[in-house]
Amino acid sequence: MSRRLVLAAALAPLLAGALPGAPARAEEPNSILNASYDVAREVFEAINKQFVPAYKAKTGKEITVNQSHAGTSKQARSIVEGLEADVVTFNQVTDITFLVDKGFVAKDWQGRLPNASSPWYSFPAFLVRKGNPKGVKNWDDLVRDDVKLVFPNPKTSGNARYTYLAAYAFALEKFNGDKAQADAFAKKLLANVVVFDTGGRAATTTFVEREQGDVLITFEAEVLGVRDAYKDRGFEVVVPPVSLLAEFPATVVDKVADKRGSRQIATDYLTYLYSPEGQTIAATFNNRVVDPKVAEAFKGKFAPVRLLKVEDVFGGWANVQKEHFASGGKLDTLFVAP
Repeated sequence: MSRRLVLAAALAPLLAGALPGAPARAEEPNSILNASYDVAREVFEAINKQFVPAYKAKTGKEITVNQSHAGTSKQARSIVEGLEADVVTFNQVTDITFLVDKGFVAKDWQGRLPNASSPWYSFPAFLVRKGNPKGVKNWDDLVRDDVKLVFPNPKTSGNARYTYLAAYAFALEKFNGDKAQADAFAKKLLANVVVFDTGGRAATTTFVEREQGDVLITFEAEVLGVRDAYKDRGFEVVVPPVSLLAEFPATVVDKVADKRGSRQIATDYLTYLYSPEGQTIAATFNNRVVDPKVAEAFKGKFAPVRLLKVEDVFGGWANVQKEHFASGGKLDTLFVAP
């Protein structure tokens, strides 16, 4: 073999964009998958309709953004089991931590986007029936014997975990940090639930369509949306004086994006969530956003509330996971999933 042919053979892998012995770089795909939380269907459908043409105008490329919606704990497990989601837009940090621990997301993910990679936020609020017949105003009312509740199963739903934690945080304040009394409060709250659905949207259906329960507890964004969608039913929104901040973290799923060659598209997509256009869409769908100008423009639609933080009440998500949600934790002692 001539020296020229030998040199050409040696350079071929480099010219192809890969080192000898390394896997070939994946060609950039024309679609990505966003695995998201259960009640976020409408907001991401609206975002995708704006993002896709904006991306084409910027890059000349036509892409499709596909959606998958379920409880985020279920979504995280599905990704580990093979669901090829390029990005996740979840509603609790612990489910992304699970993906970090399994090698799907880099440990520094919260530093890659503004506001610790959370483009908007909400909190648990209440939806009651016309006229608020049970007079529900605060978390105290939810543990009365005559009040029946609907919210998802905390074993499967990040939405429900926020409800549980918000109630527990309220009880800690009410009882001056007495964990035994907070345990009893949370246990009574869980005992008052008439149906534990697997996700937030199923719980909404149970309350609205099946007419179960007196109070639906879910994210403020969802209760406002349901009230507006069913004006003929006269549902009323009750924002408790205090609730728990629910940040909605988002990140590229590194293992999947690198495999599919979708990192740039996935990053551009998540960056768009912070743009004025993305923030406006999120606020239109009743999410409280982090862009100051957009937040100011929409402030009139939101009731005042004092939001507690997981870090301040529980010492952070690692402590929450260990004390409340790990096998044998408080949730197991207070509630056994049906």
